[in-house]
Amino acid sequence: MALIKWSPVRELLSIQDSMNKLLEDTLGTPGSGERFFGRGFEPLVDIYEDKDKIELSIELPGMEQKDVKVNIEDDTLSIKGEKRFENEEKKDNYHRVERYYGSFSRTFSLPKTVDQNKIKATFKKGVLKIALNKKEAVKPKPVEIEVK
Repeated sequence: MALIKWSPVRELLSIQDSMNKLLEDTLGTPGSGERFFGRGFEPLVDIYEDKDKIELSIELPGMEQKDVKVNIEDDTLSIKGEKRFENEEKKDNYHRVERYYGSFSRTFSLPKTVDQNKIKATFKKGVLKIALNKKEAVKPKPVEIEVK
């Protein structure tokens, strides 16, 4: 059995590394304050594509249609809105807010295959769905093969 010399500095550095990791996991990367201060509300988006269209589904829980704006400009789709903080009555001395609030903006570059005149948006149960219909000329067409 080998003896290892005890070093109080090494022990303190190990404790410091553990604390740094704990804080990074909780608050984001050091110095950024990203999780609680910088990021704000950013809605999650699912993107699905088939032969006729590209569909975006954006989660906007607790929001209404009037809180969201969808625009198209120069082959760019932008979604902007604001999730407002609803005042809650504090009944105890301890109050915790974990949900994100504030303004948000998401932008997406539209491919050339999208017909910008046929874009449709619907809002139902806190989910905004945007259908980006494809141009007719871009849809795959079967080509018959002749046998000679």
